[in-house]
Amino acid sequence: MSHTLLLDLRYFGDPVLREPSEPIATIDADILDLAQRMTATMQAENGVGLAAQQIGRTAAICVIGLPPEMDMDEEGRLVNEPVAMPLVLINPRILQAAGDHWTREEGCLSFPDISGKITRPWTITLQYQDLTGETHKRTVHGMLARVIQHEIDHLNGVLFIDRMSHVKRLALKGRLKRLKTAGGS
Repeated sequence: MSHTLLLDLRYFGDPVLREPSEPIATIDADILDLAQRMTATMQAENGVGLAAQQIGRTAAICVIGLPPEMDMDEEGRLVNEPVAMPLVLINPRILQAAGDHWTREEGCLSFPDISGKITRPWTITLQYQDLTGETHKRTVHGMLARVIQHEIDHLNGVLFIDRMSHVKRLALKGRLKRLKTAGGS
């Protein structure tokens, strides 16, 4: 893949990460190019999701690239119906969150080498548009639901550290301060 496709990541401290996204009214060549470049960037960084704010844009778009092996239960069965990856979500909205909440370690490309336990709903129902403009409503579970929630949080200006316990944020305070100093410049 050409390196000209790759976009620069934004890191904690960059104000764009706190900006809510603007709805995408028209899926034009710019949005199609943006989706392709975001996907290439996510893959190059070995991420499973990337939101527009993480590359300095405030358009309501995120890309998901969850490997099939991360969508399996303990018995090795798929948790969700097979979903073609990468999944591009335009103007995504969570309509409902249901089921048990579960806690799992999460990381974020905008927070290198920082992770923490985050509790999220196991099941969500979301609505989004695809690259053709068609609207979809889909219910997803487990890791796919977790990754989508993480990316939709980004689109709303919410960062995963906002969902960490107060104690964990205090423990990360020094690392976050160093990252903010480097990322916000």
